[in-house]
Parts: sequence; C-alpha cells; structure tokens
Amino acid sequence: MLTAPKITALKGKKKLVMLTAYDYLTASYLEKAGVDMVLVGDSLGMVFNGTADTLPVTVEDVIYHTKAVKRGAPNTMIVADMPFMSYQPSVEDALRNAGRIMKQAGPCALKLEGGEEIVPQVKAMIKAGIPVMGHIGLQPQSVKKYGGYPVMGKTPEEVSILLNSAAALENAGVFSIVLEKVRSNAAAAVAKACSVPIIGIGSGADVDGQVLVTHDMLGAFEDFRPAFVKQYEKIAQRSVAAVKSFASDVRKKRFPTKKYFY
Repeated sequence: MLTAPKITALKGKKKLVMLTAYDYLTASYLEKAGVDMVLVGDSLGMVFNGTADTLPVTVEDVIYHTKAVKRGAPNTMIVADMPFMSYQPSVEDALRNAGRIMKQAGPCALKLEGGEEIVPQVKAMIKAGIPVMGHIGLQPQSVKKYGGYPVMGKTPEEVSILLNSAAALENAGVFSIVLEKVRSNAAAAVAKACSVPIIGIGSGADVDGQVLVTHDMLGAFEDFRPAFVKQYEKIAQRSVAAVKSFASDVRKKRFPTKKYFY
C-alpha cells in the first residue's frame, strides 16, 4: 500500500491515479484495477445523496462511507475529505473532527480545501500525526462564494494566488495537492514550482496525476457532466436498459423460468 511519504517520493517518477468511492463495491473495483489512491470525496453529497452541492455533507457521512470504502479497498491508500465547516472555523474544530474521522473510520490521510487561510489547521493536524492532502484552484465547498464552478488561473493575479497557496501548503507539510479546474498553463506552473505531487482534475496534462469522480468517468451520474470528464463507460444507460429488460421479462412471464427455480 502506498503511504503519504511514498506518494510524495513519486513526484516526477510516476503519473498518479486517484478515483472516488463511497461504498464497498466501487472501492473493491478500484483496488482490483490498481489505482494508487481512493478518495472518499464530499462529492458523495451530490452523487450518493442527490444534494445540489457538497455543503450538506457531515463528518458522520464521511465516517460512514470511509468505513465502507476501507472494507472494499483494504490494500489501497484511502484519502477522506473533511466536509464543509468541519475545519474552517478554528484549529480546535479541525483537530477534533479530523481526530474523529481518523479514529472511527481509519483513512490513510485527510484532504482539506483552501490555501494560506487554512495553514494553521494543516500544521496542527500534521503535528498530531495526520497526513494532509491540500486542495486549491476551484474549491467546491466555496460554491456560494464563487456563484458557480468557474475555471481558475485565468489572470496573472489568480496564478499568483495559486502559486502562493501551493507554496504555503507545501511549507505546512502536505504530502500532495489536488488542483481543480485550473487553466493548463497555470496548472503546469504550479506543478513545476512544487516538490509535492500535484493531482489535477480538469487542470490539463502537465501535472503529476489525475483524479476524477468515478461515477462521472463511468457515465453513471447523469445530472450533469463536467466538460473535463472523459466517459469510459455508459453505466447509467446500460443499467436502465437492463432494468427494462428485467421488467419486461417479468410482465411477459419470461422470468423466472425453470432454470431459476428451486
């Protein structure tokens, strides 16, 4: 199993692969496929619970889903998101909630959104023995502030903020950083400036790895499709077709046949 120090050491040596999971079965598929990291993302709010954004996700939600993912991928590095307002208010809140997640669910690391403003929380968590992954660029927990999900790194000022945020997080001790929905040239500059791996999502190819929401990548989540997602399957369409076939067989008395009798 990869660990936080091993992930950092892979900078420039290997393109890292991270995908999301919220349940035992999906996690087991990801482990069998050999991904480097599984993210129990707060995207579970939208994908698993059908909320409009990630804000309603709670610490209890993260604990519940991380436990299931651990059972499905026991030999893979698992990173869990800290949800909205579980760490932003204070260092004390961050330590208390991070401790709960680590003790009750047992992920390998936690991920926090934010730059220089959350450095005190990051330092305190790392001092307490908790590996931390950063997350800058588009921060879904700040959707109300943005008024949507804009592309970041479009101006010199925005690029400067990204570089400063990445440097602050690296100096605070994070082992890697997720960079979301950032223009490719800005993302390349951040990756070049950092000595920890930069994991991109919608941020071009010149970074150290890629992460996507598994349900987006598999075509299982159809409420919306980010422009940066490549669909490798059509799970939703195939699942609906399979259910229709089953329903038709039942209604027309084609199922069950004697083959399926006891």
